[in-house]
Amino acid sequence: MSTRRLRQALFPLLRAVFRALPFSQNQRDRLRTRWLSQHGNWIPPPPRGQQDNSASAFRASTQLRGRADEAAIGHVPWRPGTLPSPMPATLVAFYLPQFHCFPENDSWWGKGFTEWRNVTRALPQFEGHVQPRLPADLGFYDLRNPQVMRDQAHLASEYGIGAFCFYFYWFSGRTLMEAPLLQWLSDDSIELPFCLCWANENWARRWDGRDEDILIAQQHSSEDDLAFIEHIAPYLRDRRALKVDGRPMLLVYRPQLLPDALATAGRWRRWCRENNVGEIHLAYVQGFERPDPRSIGFDAAVEFPPNMSNPSSLSAQQWLINPDFHGDVRDWRELASEIAARPLPDYPLYPGVNPGWDNEARRSGKGRIYLHASPRGYRDWLHETVYGRLSAAAPEQRLVFINAWNEWAEGAVLEPDARLGHAWLEATRTALAPARTPPHPSRPCAVIHAWYPEVFAELLQALRASGLTWRLVITTTHERRAEIEQLLATHSMQGEIHAFANHGRDILPFLHVAETLLEEGEDIVLKLHTKRSTHRHDGDQWRNEIVDRLLAPERAARIVDAFNADPALGLVPPEGHVQRLDYFWGANERNVRSLLTRFGLPQADTSKDCFIAGSMFWLRLAALRPMLDAHLQPSLFETEAGQVDGTLAHAIERTFTLVARHAGFVQKDAATLLGLAHNDDTPYAYAKRS
Repeated sequence: MSTRRLRQALFPLLRAVFRALPFSQNQRDRLRTRWLSQHGNWIPPPPRGQQDNSASAFRASTQLRGRADEAAIGHVPWRPGTLPSPMPATLVAFYLPQFHCFPENDSWWGKGFTEWRNVTRALPQFEGHVQPRLPADLGFYDLRNPQVMRDQAHLASEYGIGAFCFYFYWFSGRTLMEAPLLQWLSDDSIELPFCLCWANENWARRWDGRDEDILIAQQHSSEDDLAFIEHIAPYLRDRRALKVDGRPMLLVYRPQLLPDALATAGRWRRWCRENNVGEIHLAYVQGFERPDPRSIGFDAAVEFPPNMSNPSSLSAQQWLINPDFHGDVRDWRELASEIAARPLPDYPLYPGVNPGWDNEARRSGKGRIYLHASPRGYRDWLHETVYGRLSAAAPEQRLVFINAWNEWAEGAVLEPDARLGHAWLEATRTALAPARTPPHPSRPCAVIHAWYPEVFAELLQALRASGLTWRLVITTTHERRAEIEQLLATHSMQGEIHAFANHGRDILPFLHVAETLLEEGEDIVLKLHTKRSTHRHDGDQWRNEIVDRLLAPERAARIVDAFNADPALGLVPPEGHVQRLDYFWGANERNVRSLLTRFGLPQADTSKDCFIAGSMFWLRLAALRPMLDAHLQPSLFETEAGQVDGTLAHAIERTFTLVARHAGFVQKDAATLLGLAHNDDTPYAYAKRS
């Protein structure tokens, strides 16, 4: 065994011993940081993902890549909105001023280099890995254009961002990337407050994985302390400087790199008092260590997720596209829930939230990636931070830092992107609203995919015969829209029609409208479609049996009552149509397994897990969150060619039960729910076992 492998084998034991030692949190962080900086080769590499060279694996990996420039399910366009008054907290977004050319980057990385070059070179490393991440409304902007920062400030204000925190790069009298900040400082038309965060570490060639290759180094000294504070004084004096208790705020990224942080803080405070700045509010970023800020002469600390967290590894579960991928894949959902639940310490700490992380663009094939970030999950985390963790804070100290506004090469972005549009910004604005109990819909919602107009008429009759009042949502193709409208009029029924291309069968249109309905606060939905199964002689019988078991007048109202009585009830399928997965895999097993990984679900237990054949059922929309939060893209679904098996729609049909269970909901078939006798052992009449 090589020395390196021996060290890596011993690392878990050393870590266990270290965790058992009676250190304070600050001592533990300091020792860990120091040790890892010198002995990083002791850390075992992340587990490798799965490789499958079969033909089905090739189809699945090709199919589930998607297009980076395509709007996904859950894409949100710009739209006006309102913000609470007064605001419950000030949201401060970290801002990277890297998006412009400057001489040092030309020298180090090649003429014309900006961060966009990193962003656009990224490639997906495993199935479901969405790269590159591309900008939308603001485009591939150049911060030398002053209009860009005006537009950014306006957009941030619209969606509830209260300030930007600009990274500031100072190296013993030499600054990098300051031109956009000076431009902002001189443009009095920009009203958005700001503060600076001194990125006081060496600038290394770490994008290439060579941390030891220093491009420009820090030279900390007492003289440099004074030169730095004098240089940034115009920012601190500006009327738009972000203030806490009337004092302009200044952040330091890594105070532990200062020779004596306590002495540095004292020098800065004295200089500011003597030079028409006044008292300042000093904070440091908890990216590597977590001392009490008062012990180093600072006023507060700032949480900086995903740093200082260690969610579960997901590396081994990923299906690799790049067989040489050696990156580290983690669970963002675990990060969000763990930090949202952390109690605040007994020192001043401004909590932080994060809309995702994926630095594959900077570290090709070796990125650290947090999977399963979603605007809804981020919205919940931010809301809990504002109204939960900060509930006891004084109004002037209710700050939340967001990492970040525009870290495009690290996958931490609020700005509109091609895949989800303004979804992250919309989630930010929504999170600021006080918690409201959504109005419980007084009637269920029926979602019908209408491909066969004659069958659609039958379903309308069944809905009317059920005796219930419905919200009716219809999906159909553009070509059939007029005929569907006419049928609604003929039956004197009102419905909302959403027209889509003939793509993804009933599944893709349903996911589109389910996303919208969930955001609107809709709860109980009956999913139907005009199923004919023309490849079978009993297709109409199949459909009629399913519809009758879900919608018969003696059943429908009782099913709705059961949903209202049991918040844990998630799915109600027709009895007799819940079948074991391994009996009916067909050509779908590989796609199902890929989808479960993409949804962040454990793999199916083929000895007992089931699916709903026919994909018609009652459901509670919240039960689909793991599926909807994956934000699948339409191009993942095959072009319609009359396929009877093996498409992505067929695979998704086999995951509804598993998704609902993972979301914490239970499934009961209609007969069981209603206390009716039925025989589950009867062979399924409408499909042959694999």
